[in-house]
Amino acid sequence: MNFTDAVKICFKKYADFQGCASRPEFWWWVLFTIVAAAALQSLSYNLSGAFTFATILPSVAVSARRLHDTDRSGWLQLLWFIPLIGWILLIIWCAEPGKPNRFSGPLPGPAASP
Repeated sequence: MNFTDAVKICFKKYADFQGCASRPEFWWWVLFTIVAAAALQSLSYNLSGAFTFATILPSVAVSARRLHDTDRSGWLQLLWFIPLIGWILLIIWCAEPGKPNRFSGPLPGPAASP
């Protein structure tokens, strides 16, 4: 998955908390939101704030789908409210490869074999 595909999927699944998100989909989205917010901030703080506000829901949705891909509940995103330890755990979990899970079933292809 490339950058534009990931951003399109995240906007298409704006508030979809069901299913799974691959690592590339999640990390390309994170890069997009950081770079776009920084670029908009150089123009206007209000514009950057509006962009951040508009992308909160798809960011939470893609994070929930990413946690589903690692067979974890999307509610674990609440760990963001625990400084440092929660942040580290979520970054590690989002960086893990996907695995067979209760949210989408077994992975297709060679990744499903032990």
